[in-house]
Amino acid sequence: MLRFLNISNLAVIDTLQVEFRPGLNVLSGETGSGKSIIIDALGLLLGERASPDLIRTGSERAFVEGVFETDKNRPLLELISQSGFDADEGDLIIRRELGINGRGRIFVNNCSANLSFLKAVQPHLLDLHGQGDQQSLLSSDVHLNLLDTFANSTQTRRRTSQAYDALLKVIKELEDSKKSESERLRELDMVEFQVNEIEQAKLVANEDVDLEAERRLLANAEKLAVLCAETYGLIYEDEKSVLTRLGTAQRRLSELVELDSSFATSLEQLISAKHILDDTASFIRDYAEGIQASPERLKFVEDRLVELDRLKRKFGKSIEDVLETKINLIGQRDSLLRSEERAEQLEQLLRQTIEEYQHCAGELSELRLSASRKFERTLSREFADVALNTARFSVRFSETPNNQLADRLDAVSKLRAGVLRRDGKEQIEFYFSANLGEDLKPISSVASGGELSRLMLVLKTIIAPSQFPRTLIFDEIDAGIGGKVADAVGQRLKRLAETNQVLCVTHQSQIARYADAHFQVFKDIVGGRSLTGVVELDKEGRIEELARMIGGAEVTQSARKHAKELLKTP
Repeated sequence: MLRFLNISNLAVIDTLQVEFRPGLNVLSGETGSGKSIIIDALGLLLGERASPDLIRTGSERAFVEGVFETDKNRPLLELISQSGFDADEGDLIIRRELGINGRGRIFVNNCSANLSFLKAVQPHLLDLHGQGDQQSLLSSDVHLNLLDTFANSTQTRRRTSQAYDALLKVIKELEDSKKSESERLRELDMVEFQVNEIEQAKLVANEDVDLEAERRLLANAEKLAVLCAETYGLIYEDEKSVLTRLGTAQRRLSELVELDSSFATSLEQLISAKHILDDTASFIRDYAEGIQASPERLKFVEDRLVELDRLKRKFGKSIEDVLETKINLIGQRDSLLRSEERAEQLEQLLRQTIEEYQHCAGELSELRLSASRKFERTLSREFADVALNTARFSVRFSETPNNQLADRLDAVSKLRAGVLRRDGKEQIEFYFSANLGEDLKPISSVASGGELSRLMLVLKTIIAPSQFPRTLIFDEIDAGIGGKVADAVGQRLKRLAETNQVLCVTHQSQIARYADAHFQVFKDIVGGRSLTGVVELDKEGRIEELARMIGGAEVTQSARKHAKELLKTP
């Protein structure tokens, strides 16, 4: 349940906080007051695309924050915990920030999160049915999703999709193995040539690094010898070398120690320094003796580096990459050499994956067919409550003709599997008739906007209890209806709010009368700028708001009287 919503610097909203209630929450207000901005803000919490254009003019950042109660939603708690967030406090706090530079941040319980998490938790928190969303009922894919939700066949559908993907993988491998013999031999020759090219180079890991260091020494052998000789002379060999002078200093310090023992430490330090310089001089001498100016070796090293660079340009950025490429090429070569053997294995694997797909898809078809009749009966019983007394509804099944994957299967194997689709074998379509005596026809060709809205509401009513309690949002579901129909929709929303929190944006007093909490959205002009605000109405406030919804801009005593009557007889 959405308990609290906090919005800052979003479009015409400066600062806005709303504390929602359990049951049916109604938001009403004049057209253009900012109701849609509140719905858009909730959409951001669902993971919808954010744009810097939403940030209020003159502001650097905007944010939306929602506090959701989670204590009764076990699937949601498990998802939160699996994602690494704290789920023990009973609340889920989602905060999404937008920056004028296009960068945004998402926080969940004060920890950084990403959009994928928002999209993962969205079905557990909010179900948003906005203006025009009823058009989704015109899609057969949506029909299939709704029936599967009602049938509780989500797991079976997931297994069917997994079996389909496994089948797709085997077919792709079979296609690769069925290449023409001449093409296979050409590819085998090319792979064999590349493997030999790498093997003949006799590569050693980090060889290029070691050779580059050696090349640098060989190219600078003369300079190294000169520098070593000069340094050795300065430290050890020259008449006034450092060690000669240190020897003199050592003797002087020894005399000082005989006179004053406080110089003993200094003498020890000087002796240590002399030992260090002795070692340094020995190292320089030995190094100089080992310097070899070999033009032949230098040429060999440089030629080898050129060869290694050529291989790296062709097969990878480093010696390790080239060696990894060789392993992959050997695997490819073995696969080409064993293509006939592998083809037989793939044929057997293909039979198994087809059987698995047929089993899962058949089980899914049975669940759908069994649920469809109950779905029809349940839906039809609800029609009278939304003033669709004479309406009829039917779920029609059809099996699609062989599709592209089936054609690919035919091309690589004699096995037949019929229809192959990721979401099952059949397609379904909702048929509907709102008027007595009229034939059932596809919803897309017979339902009006108002009928679609009511049909969507009934669908949500019968499907929502089969899932977990959450917040259902209806943005102007009253479009195209009024009078008794609007009242019927209000009663249905009230009933739906018994098992789920419902947020409804409406212009109809017949719907608003059923609210457990009624919020008025208004727009003021402050400092030459528009500001949207929200206030929860008390009884008198509800009377005034209902009167405005009934009578328009001028609220009359007659409208107030009518509003009072509406609240007395919900």
